[in-house]
Amino acid sequence: MLSLIKGNFTEAFFINPLGYIILTIMILAPIWIIYDVNSNRSTFFKFYQNTESFLRKPKYAIPLIFIVIINWIWNITKEL
Repeated sequence: MLSLIKGNFTEAFFINPLGYIILTIMILAPIWIIYDVNSNRSTFFKFYQNTESFLRKPKYAIPLIFIVIINWIWNITKEL
């Protein structure tokens, strides 16, 4: 995250490729939640529930777990 904030986009990618996904979620989720609270809706919660049920399916969960493990191995080999 620090590399992204400093504008070192390539360095940030090599440190943690999944960081871009996390950053996007960290920016969009609060905005979406504030929108839902102001408009008295629950679209974020419904999206969360749908995403969770989608990701619990083994054909999606297993590859995503594999990606996280590969990311860990990537960071371990770089001694981070």
